[in-house]
Amino acid sequence: MSERAKRYFLRKREARALLARLAEMGLRVPGGLRARVEVAEAGDLKLFLAEGRPIAAERKGVVFPLLLDQEALADLPGVVVDMGAVPHICNGAHVMAPGVVEVRGEFSEGAIVRVLDERHGKSIAIGQALLSSQEIRKAERGRVVRNLHYVGDRLWRLAKELARA
Repeated sequence: MSERAKRYFLRKREARALLARLAEMGLRVPGGLRARVEVAEAGDLKLFLAEGRPIAAERKGVVFPLLLDQEALADLPGVVVDMGAVPHICNGAHVMAPGVVEVRGEFSEGAIVRVLDERHGKSIAIGQALLSSQEIRKAERGRVVRNLHYVGDRLWRLAKELARA
């Protein structure tokens, strides 16, 4: 992060609560619920590191996993988008109903979901569902997932930088 980033460790109780919340979402956390969690804070952004590895972030009160560890995201529900939508989503666009080719798993409105590309099945973004999984399957137009974090964004670069350190 930058020189102005404030870094500190969470108390055990706070760390367990955060890790339990991430596990409920379907994220596999290194070290499990007993992992030591460090926070790197810069402006409105908090980056969480478990056992020194970036795992999640918080922005405007919304906690979501990071894209760095594809295996850790395997149990997270998601939406698969066609290849035409990929460049737009990787530029920060929200997921639109016409671009969705498949919905994986069941989730409610407001749930954290991953966005996968159709060809490779890789997670390209993390978002917040604007509709439930059943509603997304039926939707023909409009936004269905709000983009929170995508491959190549500022958060992606910061997390990669911290992972190397």
